[in-house]
Amino acid sequence: MEGVVKFNCHWSQSGPVISDEQYEIINYWREVLYNMDLIGAYENGVGFGNISMRIKGGNQFIITGSATGEIPELEPGHYVKVLSFNIDDNAVQCIGPLKASSESLTHAAIYLADPGAQAVVHVHCIDLWNELIYKVPTTNPSMEYGTIGLAKDIFRLFSESDVIEKRIIIMAGDRAGILTYGHDMDEAANVLMSYLRKK
Repeated sequence: MEGVVKFNCHWSQSGPVISDEQYEIINYWREVLYNMDLIGAYENGVGFGNISMRIKGGNQFIITGSATGEIPELEPGHYVKVLSFNIDDNAVQCIGPLKASSESLTHAAIYLADPGAQAVVHVHCIDLWNELIYKVPTTNPSMEYGTIGLAKDIFRLFSESDVIEKRIIIMAGDRAGILTYGHDMDEAANVLMSYLRKK
């Protein structure tokens, strides 16, 4: 859920931090997912879903800012750069016009666990969630979104499940929450689309 930042966010406020090329790639898919109601906001105003893209050559990444789920079309100023993170300390250091998404550590865990991962998509889709839970790699239901426990449980999946082949994770502790990832943004999104088509 967007807008609920549970981690220690060390934020340096700045102007836009995303390049034109990064913005074009990430925002294309963010718009597609928003229009499919896979990213958005519930009636109570709490947003859901986010999207990120690794910056080549390290573990820094660009991610949608906190509380942007309900915005139909994001501007460059809605994206944040995560400079560093420490999962044990539940801490993220970021720079940009907004604070980083509350799911930043979850994305960070995937980037750490699989050096080949270049993009991560987090959406909410209750029908697909109900269909796939425990049939594909699934996190422990006691691990809530945006927590150290969830980030560490993702490492467990990478050692104990076929997540590297499937490229999808059901978040049992985040009702409707689904993560997909890939070698680029197209693959991360298309993994999700392929599961939606099978529905």
